[in-house]
Amino acid sequence: MIKRKNYSKEFKFQAVSLIVKEKHPIRFVSKQLEAHENTLYRWVSEYEKHGNRVFPGNGSREFASQKEVKRLEKENKNLKEELEVLKKFQVFLERNHH
Repeated sequence: MIKRKNYSKEFKFQAVSLIVKEKHPIRFVSKQLEAHENTLYRWVSEYEKHGNRVFPGNGSREFASQKEVKRLEKENKNLKEELEVLKKFQVFLERNHH
């Protein structure tokens, strides 16, 4: 299993600054800092959306909330499927009981 890298808030701000303020291409910054291009795209996007309030601690606020939403959507889908099965089973029991 690949271990996820953790970057400090300062590192993220410096990387974003190189891209946004100094206009360096993401590919260049990615190679120089040894950070994946997609990670840099996400940091820039979050910075543009949240400004200096971005990168509050470990991980990003937006990433964590998106992950939670996806988890809840999956749980909701599973519960709906289980409910449908139970409804069908209830109908089956009622038919066979009478």
